[in-house]
Amino acid sequence: MQLGRLGRAQAGGITHKTWRGVTPRTIRSAATPGEKLSALELLRRENELLRQTLDVANVPIDSVVKPSTSVSPPGVASEAAEPQNVLTSDAGVGLSLVDETGGTPSALGRPEDYWSPCVEVPDNLEYVDEYGPISPIPNHDGTMCFKWDNTLWSAAEHFKYRWNVFKNIREAIDRNEGGFEKFSQGYKYYGFNRGECNGQSGIWYREWAPGAKALALVGDFNSWSPADSHWAFKNQYGTWELFLPDNPDGSPAIAHRSKVKCRLETADGRWAEKIPAWIKWATQEWNEILFNGVYYEPPEKGAPGEVAENKAYTFKYPRPPKPRALRIYECHVGMSSQEPKVNSYSEFRRDVLPRIRSLGYNAIQIMAIQEHSYYGSFGYHVTNFFSVSSRCGTPDELKALVDEAHRMGLVVLMDIVHSHASKNTNDGINMFDGTDGMYFHGGPRGNHWMWDSRCFNYGNWETLRFLLSNARWWMDEYKFDGYRFDGVTSMMYHHHGLSYTFTGNYGEYFGMNTDVDAVVYLMLANNLLHDLFPTAITIGEDVSGMPSFCRPWQEGGVGFDYRLQMAIADKWIEVMKLHNDFAWNMGNIVHTLTNRRYAEACVGYAESHDQALVGDKTIAFWLMDKEMYDNMAVPGSGPQSLIVDRGIALHKMIRLITIALGGESYLNFMGNEFGHPEWIDFPRVDSYDPSTGAFVPGNGGSLHLCRRRWDLADSALLKYKFLQAFDRAMCHLDKAFGYMSAPNTYVSRKDEGDKVVVFERGDLVFVFNWHPTASYQDYRVGCREQGPYKLVLSSDEEVFGGYRNLTKDSDVLFTTSPGAHDSRPHSFLIYAPARTCAVYAPAQWADKDADRKPHGVPGLGVKGLGPYFAR
Repeated sequence: MQLGRLGRAQAGGITHKTWRGVTPRTIRSAATPGEKLSALELLRRENELLRQTLDVANVPIDSVVKPSTSVSPPGVASEAAEPQNVLTSDAGVGLSLVDETGGTPSALGRPEDYWSPCVEVPDNLEYVDEYGPISPIPNHDGTMCFKWDNTLWSAAEHFKYRWNVFKNIREAIDRNEGGFEKFSQGYKYYGFNRGECNGQSGIWYREWAPGAKALALVGDFNSWSPADSHWAFKNQYGTWELFLPDNPDGSPAIAHRSKVKCRLETADGRWAEKIPAWIKWATQEWNEILFNGVYYEPPEKGAPGEVAENKAYTFKYPRPPKPRALRIYECHVGMSSQEPKVNSYSEFRRDVLPRIRSLGYNAIQIMAIQEHSYYGSFGYHVTNFFSVSSRCGTPDELKALVDEAHRMGLVVLMDIVHSHASKNTNDGINMFDGTDGMYFHGGPRGNHWMWDSRCFNYGNWETLRFLLSNARWWMDEYKFDGYRFDGVTSMMYHHHGLSYTFTGNYGEYFGMNTDVDAVVYLMLANNLLHDLFPTAITIGEDVSGMPSFCRPWQEGGVGFDYRLQMAIADKWIEVMKLHNDFAWNMGNIVHTLTNRRYAEACVGYAESHDQALVGDKTIAFWLMDKEMYDNMAVPGSGPQSLIVDRGIALHKMIRLITIALGGESYLNFMGNEFGHPEWIDFPRVDSYDPSTGAFVPGNGGSLHLCRRRWDLADSALLKYKFLQAFDRAMCHLDKAFGYMSAPNTYVSRKDEGDKVVVFERGDLVFVFNWHPTASYQDYRVGCREQGPYKLVLSSDEEVFGGYRNLTKDSDVLFTTSPGAHDSRPHSFLIYAPARTCAVYAPAQWADKDADRKPHGVPGLGVKGLGPYFAR
């Protein structure tokens, strides 16, 4: 380790102990006495001086420089502490060289500036979306998707019926609502909108509440006592309308950030106060139980990229292009702090986004954005569908987060919940006008017995308007790049997928069990999003495996870009829980990783947030359990454990084989990349399981286990850094070689005796030796292309916590031999230590010293950016 040259690590960097005659203070002395330099010139000189110092010392820069707080782009206020040039340990997250005024990093600074350069645009330029046209409905019977699977003809009548329902709804919308695009902009009509009435400017408020008998608007603006002019009128379609003219001084009748509710007489004659269904923000005071709607309309427009109080955020950076493959960092803003608190959008933007960029992910998927009154629901019991979760900040602070992610080239996906809604009648839309139906099915069909929530009626006209407008709203207003649709299986089947086993029989997908209205809604949503936003990405959380789910709607498919490959995570839990190491079945594991429909893309993952919640265990916890609390010290710094050594080795192997073989894209939940040691437990009180009635003890409202311990990953003295470094390397390997999206995928060996798996993905050859004790010399592996090959990634590197028995530094040239082996035309001999994985690449793209260069990624031996570089 390089740490020995640096001296003892400390929390904020290192001691001022000299390091070959150099101290951090010496490195900063780039200007001569009395010389006046600009911040940029001073930064350039400092970085050059540091570069020279490291060259003389012959020390890899990546192993001694750690990222400090990210630098905000021009025009964006940063809440970060003053950045410093700090030398520290080889935590494996890159480097950051900034001047003490927060200047721009040098082009020679961090590896991410080389691998993931930020977008630059003029300071005064505002980003505005350019919408695509709405596609006409193709003239076919809905069976075009059968060209990918002739066996679907057995379900032809169902597809024809589904397509006919879809076509009729689209045509009815075009005929009655002025077009599909206008129909999807319900938020410009309902809720609060600026407008005119009889030539006077003011605020329109509209609410669909057909069962209500009377409705008035109340709030801070009228001291919660409505005047005669604050009562709305109901039109023939059940929509209540109210116009509030501006004050004589030109100010709006309702002040920005003031509280509002609608007071209505419900269908059964009771009076109730409700948060408007289309409200843009809802907040909860510290001393109140109920939420209040908030009129959110900043009086000024900020400059592009400016974050300022009472100014509407103006987007500056364009949407990133659609990646060839997604490397998704699934995250939750509230629990992203190292401290036991609810983190903010601004803190996430400042502290977490730079980590994600450095790790090599190209997309983030943000959970729990839509307002949910119960924090412990993880955002799944939505109460206010158009509102940003106020516990993390304001709408404009979320916009700044999305814009900063776009500056870094990160696609931003949102976890959208249209599968059900909270039963909360005080804060949500349930029983809004006093009726059981409205947006939902009435009676038992409208209640999800396991989730204790309400089920939407997707055949209802106003429900379609509400949900389609909601899907457009978040991309229109906040510039999200797409969605992960939650709970899609629950939507598509009347049985919600509960207590039901899908065997693959087509009758299970296309028959009386199918909620055709829900499937058609998903087709409409995908139609809308992909037409209006050409780079839009939609991912469906479907555990059933419905055929045509990821075929375009134009073919009669449901229209998603990806399906979550949910069976993989379940398989890893099964393997770790039920089988000892000698009983791991190679064929069964590979079958689960590759068992997906042809021409329907999947997002593979070893674990998501689901496996981290209370009641389950992360992979790291399954492998190491309580040993993680006392035995994660690096050698020489504390007690060692064979259980931990095994766990770290298998953790790396599980994640690499999943990203390489489990789908066309990949997902990781925040913190799991370094084996976060504890489960997620949101603050909660004692409760009862709605499906079983069983008592569920609370945790006293504690936030202790609702955070991420970044300090563990960044510590030079703990083994978490090894897992993080390996995760970073495998992500950058995909940047260089594009193996996840490569058309060539071939598994050549699944050896149950040797416990070896060998496969190709693109130009790379992957070798996994899962055997607990046996290592193999001169082990022959097949390949498609004639060599030579070199090792570019090995889990046995020291920077990954390995033993260097298999290392790129050996610089071995693997020459191929002709002749069929494992059904491949060529083969070569390798060394495969027990419990290791290795990746071999064409020799011309290998460089054993790549990670010793300024832009190098520790442990990755890829020359330059590789042959197929893409972010």
